[in-house]
Amino acid sequence: MKKIYTAILVFAVLATSLPSIAQTTIIKRDPEIAKMVNEISAENLEKYVTDMVSYGTRNTLSTQKDKDKGVGAAMQYVLRHFQEVAKTSNGRMTAEIDEFVIKADGRRIREDLPIGNVMATLKGTDPNDDRVFIISGHLDSRASNVMNGEIAAPGANDDGSGVAAVMELARIMATREFPATILFVAVTGEEQGLKGARYLAEKAKTENWNITAMLNNDMIGNSSSSETNINDNTRLRVFSEGVPMAETDQEALVRGYTNGENDSKSRQLARYVKEIGERYVDQLEVKLIYRNDRFLRGGDHTAFAERGFTAVRLCEMNENYNQQHQDVRVENGIQYGDLVEFVDFEYVRKASGVNLATLASLAMAPEQPQNVGIDVRVLGNATTLRWEAPKTGTAKGYYVLMRETDQSVWEKKFFTTDTMIELPYSKDNYFFAVQAVGANGHESLAVFPRPITR
Repeated sequence: MKKIYTAILVFAVLATSLPSIAQTTIIKRDPEIAKMVNEISAENLEKYVTDMVSYGTRNTLSTQKDKDKGVGAAMQYVLRHFQEVAKTSNGRMTAEIDEFVIKADGRRIREDLPIGNVMATLKGTDPNDDRVFIISGHLDSRASNVMNGEIAAPGANDDGSGVAAVMELARIMATREFPATILFVAVTGEEQGLKGARYLAEKAKTENWNITAMLNNDMIGNSSSSETNINDNTRLRVFSEGVPMAETDQEALVRGYTNGENDSKSRQLARYVKEIGERYVDQLEVKLIYRNDRFLRGGDHTAFAERGFTAVRLCEMNENYNQQHQDVRVENGIQYGDLVEFVDFEYVRKASGVNLATLASLAMAPEQPQNVGIDVRVLGNATTLRWEAPKTGTAKGYYVLMRETDQSVWEKKFFTTDTMIELPYSKDNYFFAVQAVGANGHESLAVFPRPITR
């Protein structure tokens, strides 16, 4: 007997990527997630950024001894915020500065430098759920000379905007419960070579953290570009790697056999950010950028990708290079420098909403289905997929996702309560994936199937 499956109407995100047709699109929002997204305040975000800018510079090499200036004062500011919001968590959130030493490298670190990442940990409520979700921004700033720890380096957008998002999400999410753990991090040393992120990623690898997703927010507040003069706060980029940096030889063989170079775990996370972000945040399109990062630049998600974790970068659509990595000055009538006046806080609010919706949805969903496979043992024009239930969390069912091979996002969803499905679509003509669905309707990340050959 053939298994019964039900076609599910695609969500609003899919409608934006398909040809315009006359049909009804259903957008299903969890009221609690929608409520949290609506609690994000552009005014709060502006206050956080303004406060951080007031420390003059947050360069990693700046003073850590002055309570009113430098990266040390900024670290204490973020820590105080985390400690304050932790009081609303019923004991579930803790805050700390995770101290470490950046070793001299002969390039951007002159001598060994003690410093730390500012972190708030919102412990999950399910003792059997060891998943960790990370949202980060980098606290340090720079001017033209990355080695100058004295000159003004306001860093309003790069990356005050990302840290502000982390702070605001910690404020809102501290009052809620999630089965899995969420880690809110303001890292240091990014401009010196991703130092804080590399320390944290290596610690996570050594201690065997089960990091399911890492969202790096680096410059999410500029809506007016240099050169092109584009003004646009309705699009947000998500960068994701294709071929994994930490790919093993066996994984490379499977990727080559399935042609799954566009279906890495990071690509699945990026698609998830797009679907869930657009589901909950109005007037914002999430653009999938199929490269790990921009030319000549890097971000903290790379440190996690290098160690095999699933990580993406969220970044503004259009950049203004008059404000990035520039000394504060007026030259030929042009104001240079990363100043508060150039940050669009409504844009930061929307980008923060994408992060919150993604984190909340993932943390409330069951874990991904296990051992997802596609049966390739026989020739035929149907497709059979098999999988096992997630290790943690209860799945009320599963979505089997399908798209044509030249498409960026999933085009159809089929729902089943079974752990296998047979579809009348050729496995040669489509890509497939499977995600678990919880009792409350939240979806896990999608899992690209491995070939079943015996």
